[in-house]
Amino acid sequence: HIARVSDLLDECRDKLWERAGVHDASKLQEPEKSAFDRLKALSLSGMAYGSEEYRACLRAEKPAIQHHYAANSHHPEHYENGVDGMSLFDVMEMLMDWKAATERMKDGGDIRASLTHNTDRFKLSPQLANILANTIREMGW
Repeated sequence: HIARVSDLLDECRDKLWERAGVHDASKLQEPEKSAFDRLKALSLSGMAYGSEEYRACLRAEKPAIQHHYAANSHHPEHYENGVDGMSLFDVMEMLMDWKAATERMKDGGDIRASLTHNTDRFKLSPQLANILANTIREMGW
């Protein structure tokens, strides 16, 4: 049993490794590349996450953003039923994406604030929000 659980955890590690290698790769090709280049030029990362200014920039690039969500399953928008359609691997990648995004944001990298905002935005269940908060704490963020 111990060896089998170890093997299964290794399979999960490998799955995460694969995902890490292709995370957001769609941003490097059209129709996303030029849109994300424009967003970077607007200093999107210097804006407060979720602010009206931030949301307006995203709305201006809506077709590329929608393409990005459709191409990347770690975004709740990828699924018709949002987070409820996600796998545990999607959820893990989503949390890592939120953490990395907060590190470059104007409000100083507060993953807890991002979790609070996204709990409302994506209508996360209290149980999932607690699991994500526990993971944040376990990671020492």
